[in-house]
Amino acid sequence: MTLQPAPDLGPPADPGNHACEEGLTLTPRFDGVGLLPAIVTDAVSGVVLMLAWMNAEAFDKTLETGEAWFWSRSRERLWHKGATSGQIQRVEEIRVDCDQDAVWLKVRMPGRSGCCHTGRPSCFYRRVVGGPGGPALAHDVLRGDTGSQGA
Repeated sequence: MTLQPAPDLGPPADPGNHACEEGLTLTPRFDGVGLLPAIVTDAVSGVVLMLAWMNAEAFDKTLETGEAWFWSRSRERLWHKGATSGQIQRVEEIRVDCDQDAVWLKVRMPGRSGCCHTGRPSCFYRRVVGGPGGPALAHDVLRGDTGSQGA
């Protein structure tokens, strides 16, 4: 991944804001167990693909390689997204939120394959709907009502 130089945006609108919010120093704020949430979207369409977690090693490997690396909480190990399935996420851009405790990865994936382990394009394939029995889930039109194991 080639990081672009930061544009000169001038001084912050409110010079009294904390340096973390307005400064230009990257200081990711990992949580109490050393993790940072990572929102992943398609770099072209903007579709939300997944939410994953990064530890410092995954964050550094992502910066070094230009490919998405995460920390698998269930397997308790580093995870190179797509290493098994071939659905490598190539990082186009990384953003941090205002207090640097979450990141947003804009990625490109090969072909029209699925990002989700169900084979769907996105892990967010169900909508919460209301009804007489209370909130329920409904499948979205991303890929119909069925999924197969994949990505």
